[in-house]
Amino acid sequence: MYKILIVEDDMVIAKSMKNSLCQWGHETECITDFKDVIAQFVQLEPHLVLLDISLPFFNGYHWCSEIRKISSVPIIFISSMSDNMNVIMAVNMGGDDFIAKPFDLNILVAKVQALLRRTYSFGGKMDVIEHKGVVLNLNSAMLEYKNNKLELTKNEFKILQILFENIGKAISRDDIMTRLWESDSYIDDNTLTVNVTRLRKKLSDVGLSDFVKTKKGIGYMVE
Repeated sequence: MYKILIVEDDMVIAKSMKNSLCQWGHETECITDFKDVIAQFVQLEPHLVLLDISLPFFNGYHWCSEIRKISSVPIIFISSMSDNMNVIMAVNMGGDDFIAKPFDLNILVAKVQALLRRTYSFGGKMDVIEHKGVVLNLNSAMLEYKNNKLELTKNEFKILQILFENIGKAISRDDIMTRLWESDSYIDDNTLTVNVTRLRKKLSDVGLSDFVKTKKGIGYMVE
């Protein structure tokens, strides 16, 4: 079952699209907070986005650009602004297809199904992990939080990835070092301490003090 995010402020249209796609077995969600589409995007981790151009606060081009900073998920623009200039701009901004309003729901479903097949026939995977507004980009090895971007070293990134994959669970220092060794980062106990200390300093600089917690006698965790 694929997850689809609908970014459409006309609730009649949004509900019609959602109902049609749900009938085909897709898990479909509609945006409710148009001030922060990205937060809902990373929470749902959709396999495809249906995106209107004319939206409250920021237009669809803005949100397409923001999504493209963290993900290559397929995006289909849906808009009545279907002149050549807008279609070209939608594609140039990172859109994969364009459907002009008004449209036939059968055409919408067919295009969605086709794009999902092309994209995920060999298996698709989200390239970001999000927790409490903190986004870890698995492709660029960067962390993003409230418009701040952190460049991470290889070890810092791997440590955070391990903790993000085990939210709420304390991971032992030995387990972390073993994972780092598996990725050809040969470190000892002292080096791990240095890496964690440096990582915490970077996180604190962007307002994430005490984000990585120490569990005495066990290891580290992100709650």
